[in-house]
Amino acid sequence: MTLRVRHCSAKYLEFFATAALATIAISVPGNAMAASEGGHETEKDSGSRSEADIDMLDAGIRKMIETAIATDDDATIAAVFKVARQVAAGAREEIDRYERTWKARMAAHAEQTRQAKLVGLREAGLLENWSGEIEAGASRSTGNTSNLGVLGSLELKREGLDWSHKLSARVETQRANGETTADRAFTAWQPSYRFTEEVYAYGLIQYEHDPFAGYRSRYTLGSGLGYRVLDDKGLKIELEGGPALRRVDYVDGPARSQVAGRASLDLSWKITPTLSFTQKAALFIEGGEGNVAANTALDTKLIGNLKARFSYNVQYERNPPVGMSSLNTQSRATFVYGF
Repeated sequence: MTLRVRHCSAKYLEFFATAALATIAISVPGNAMAASEGGHETEKDSGSRSEADIDMLDAGIRKMIETAIATDDDATIAAVFKVARQVAAGAREEIDRYERTWKARMAAHAEQTRQAKLVGLREAGLLENWSGEIEAGASRSTGNTSNLGVLGSLELKREGLDWSHKLSARVETQRANGETTADRAFTAWQPSYRFTEEVYAYGLIQYEHDPFAGYRSRYTLGSGLGYRVLDDKGLKIELEGGPALRRVDYVDGPARSQVAGRASLDLSWKITPTLSFTQKAALFIEGGEGNVAANTALDTKLIGNLKARFSYNVQYERNPPVGMSSLNTQSRATFVYGF
């Protein structure tokens, strides 16, 4: 739908630019003649024109080009340049010069912005360039059953010149009729070193607590490589993979350490300025055991930095303790504050 709207907008811009420039061109006798006969110009006629003739661009058309450039809207500028070449065929070289100057200025501005960002990253202190979000939610029901649920999480991220850091923590508890039915905690630190725009190496330190999934504590120490598959027009996809060492303290058995393989997916898509979609998933395979954690979320902006989040979480444990389910799912509605 967005692509169709943009396509239609470009068509409307081109139509109005054609009408405006045609009016300007017709109002000037020389340009009107050039516009009507431009398609029948012979090679001999083209070669015999002086440079002064080539530079004869009507002041009104020139003003419209300059006004379009001042908008900094690529679609508008492209439409005006296209129509200007059709209406003022005799001044094509001057129009080309305008376009080359505009593109050179835009390239210089982009490079200046990039260099300024690099300088800022290089000179930033340890406590600078952090961003993050706080998520909170709660549920309460009374009557035939009494239920209370509380969820809170914190996500922090720091982007440096080569290094980046991700810190995350989440706690959740639920009680029904005076008994605890869910007790989860999670925290992780993931530093990354970027070799190129696409390739990076990462480390991972992670702690989990979920006795209802069969373990009091689960520690993970891992490393590996990551690859940014896509980062374009609001859509970013990253894949990671590598070995990990895990130590699990089981509810109904002794603690055990084991080598595992880890793979993860991190997808974020900014659908509109106020609507975004994320999909995060991590897979651990360790001998005959393993687990998958996946979270799908849809965020909608409310006011300022405040968002509403609707998410669906899936937790799968390959060999849970007897009497416990291997698959647990949760649907949540929470508030998120970004900073």
